[in-house]
Amino acid sequence: MLPHLKPLPIKDRVSILFIEYGQIDVLDGAFVVIDKTGIRTQIPVGSIACLMLEPGTRVSHAAAALAAKVGTLLIWVGEGGVRLYASGQPGGARSDRLLYQAKLALDETARLNVVRKMYQLRFSEEAPAKRSVDQLRGIEGARVREMYKLIAKRYGITWKGRNYNVKDWDAGDIANKCVSAATACLYGITEAAVLAAGYSPAIGFVHTGKPLSFVYDIADLFKFETVVPLAFKVASQHPSEPERVVRKECRRIFVEKKILEKLIPTIQEVLDAGGFDIPKPPEDALPIAIQEREGVGDVGHRN
Repeated sequence: MLPHLKPLPIKDRVSILFIEYGQIDVLDGAFVVIDKTGIRTQIPVGSIACLMLEPGTRVSHAAAALAAKVGTLLIWVGEGGVRLYASGQPGGARSDRLLYQAKLALDETARLNVVRKMYQLRFSEEAPAKRSVDQLRGIEGARVREMYKLIAKRYGITWKGRNYNVKDWDAGDIANKCVSAATACLYGITEAAVLAAGYSPAIGFVHTGKPLSFVYDIADLFKFETVVPLAFKVASQHPSEPERVVRKECRRIFVEKKILEKLIPTIQEVLDAGGFDIPKPPEDALPIAIQEREGVGDVGHRN
């Protein structure tokens, strides 16, 4: 009998791995990818934050179940890994954390405090006083557009703004392709961290109304110190396969910047700024019928 699986904390994992044109399955207890020639490649799935599954990939039920048990997020992406279609929860958010997150998002003052904290972390200065969330969003948008221009100029890139067509990907310029590929990598590991911390990717504070609103909120805190400069650097070199080069460079920079170690503490720091405590179970709540084993993973991982 195999021992009980214990998810590793996000900070101790490899960031991302891309898979294309292969069958993912569990054989002899191992998570493997089988290519069209029948060659098996074993993947240490429990030590990876998320697997990005490109077109041509098939996943067995056993593989999806094992990924969920060890807390590895499966993300279905488009060609080149630049469009995110769907994901499988690596354990799921916790009700107490969800209630806490929703309470912060629904309270006007708490939400503004969270947004102001995000502004401070992103720009290393206090947000302007007496501004609403919408006003801060507008200020942030203007600063972000200037940051894109400055970084593009640093690498000699002609930048006409963030613009791409998901229905005609090849029509986009190389800079936008590289930025899209890089941010997709960042969104993948950020979503894995959000879920591992027990929160919902959909309940955002700056971004709202999208399935990954909170993921975008948190990823934006790291974007311009990591993946955006990397994307423009790669674009300036005009490689034959820019998306592939970007993905490899993202894995490298995630390790160098220790992004996986920073994500969950940053999530908590941002939400703590709202001024509320995580709700305690109500007094009339029924006790847990089957106690969970104590795990070594993050709070949102199944144990």
